[in-house]
Amino acid sequence: MSAIELRDVFRVHSTPEGDAAALQGLSLRIADGEVITVLGPSGAGKSTLLRLLAGLEQPSAGTVRVLGDEVGKLPARRLASYRAEVLGYVDQHYTRALAPELSARELVALQLGLRGTPTAERLARADELLERVGLAGKRDRRPGQLSGGEQQRVALCAALAHRPKVFLADEPTGELDAESADRVYELIGDLVREHGCTTVIVSHDPESARVADRIVRIRDGRVSEEWTQDESAPDTIVVGKGGWLRLPEELLQRAGIAERAAATLGEDGIVVTPIGPPRVEIAERTPEASRAEPTPGLVVAETHGLVKHYGSTPVLDGLTTSFDGGRLHVVTGPSGSGKTTFLHLLAGLELPDAGTVTVAGTELTALDRSARAAVRRATIGYVGQQAGLVGHLSALENVELALTLRGAEQPGAAYAALESVGLAERVRQRVSRLSQGERARVALARALASTPRLLLADEPTSRLDGANALAVAHLLARLARETGAAVVCSTHDPLVVEQADRALKLG
Repeated sequence: MSAIELRDVFRVHSTPEGDAAALQGLSLRIADGEVITVLGPSGAGKSTLLRLLAGLEQPSAGTVRVLGDEVGKLPARRLASYRAEVLGYVDQHYTRALAPELSARELVALQLGLRGTPTAERLARADELLERVGLAGKRDRRPGQLSGGEQQRVALCAALAHRPKVFLADEPTGELDAESADRVYELIGDLVREHGCTTVIVSHDPESARVADRIVRIRDGRVSEEWTQDESAPDTIVVGKGGWLRLPEELLQRAGIAERAAATLGEDGIVVTPIGPPRVEIAERTPEASRAEPTPGLVVAETHGLVKHYGSTPVLDGLTTSFDGGRLHVVTGPSGSGKTTFLHLLAGLELPDAGTVTVAGTELTALDRSARAAVRRATIGYVGQQAGLVGHLSALENVELALTLRGAEQPGAAYAALESVGLAERVRQRVSRLSQGERARVALARALASTPRLLLADEPTSRLDGANALAVAHLLARLARETGAAVVCSTHDPLVVEQADRALKLG
């Protein structure tokens, strides 16, 4: 029996810039209790698929059925009941689900409380889940006292606490280090199978596939391939209506097929052969060959004896370091080791308990709030884990707005910043219609437009597929060299670490 069925589903978004199709005839069946992972590049339609299943969007055409109900046609009351009782949903923008005034324990127990579960029972369930993700000791902390990765784990526990029949997870480990991500995948696999929960995990991380019964790949808004954990079984290429199919890139490269091919019927099936000049592969240069050794620059930012505690828990303990201009620096460490806190201190968004932070010759720790803000406007660019872009504005308008708020309006500066990150052809596109990779670059352009001396980026590749993550990593390294800024990234992404000139490990 199919718990979830999508048949010939289209989702078209209409904008002033024109129509954009997120899904183009997608069909998919998921058995009751089955766990599937949906892989695909940024912009393939993965998040749109989950939003349709959650009833947050309606299909432009086709049907979406969950447990026998056509979700897009449910009346408001039944849709609310479906979300509250049947569904567990972790959005990639997980902070929206975390009320800032509640503790981690209260957040996980909240859904059970709304259903009338006795206090002792719901708190015991919250404690169980938080212990399983390594947060038992932080159950009384509010979201603002937790790292991004810890908040993500709390959101996951909250979505699973009421034992939903259907669980949807959009990039559930996007901001976690490898060890924490493994723990979360293990938790998801254990919990959903304990309760026979039908599960759809959307990710660009191939490691998410290890807990799945079946793996599905989406390209261009359609299911293109699927396979199981049985290594002896061949991968399945999905044939759509009208004979549409998509061959894996690796097979095309090995066959030398570029833009055109011929298909003929042979004894063993259909044979596809190249037409025209073969595909020419350009060997990728190694990082060592492609990057010139940077000329040592002046110290842009430095810390001395930096100490920061949250309650009785030490986050930073006497950290002394410095960051040169013209270099890409990375700050690494496990989730909860203080990477985001350290960037907040460098930006003057928080103050340390002891020690000093100096940026461009100005000691931030000696200034009041308004004076620190003035230094940020003049000297610092900051890209947070949540980009904070305005969805109904274009990419260009988002960057222009940031310049206006900084009092740094310069003719052509916004366009030049977007051009520097490879978005010259997308400047007029509304941000809500851009892919995750493009939004990440808009956020970088917004921070770069005012030509900061210090550029801070918190997990800039956390929700990007491998190709986009590598592009952003190369971009950060290039920007450091071309602008002379000190670029400091907190990250657990090896693709970013590989491009860095210097790594600082916390924890």
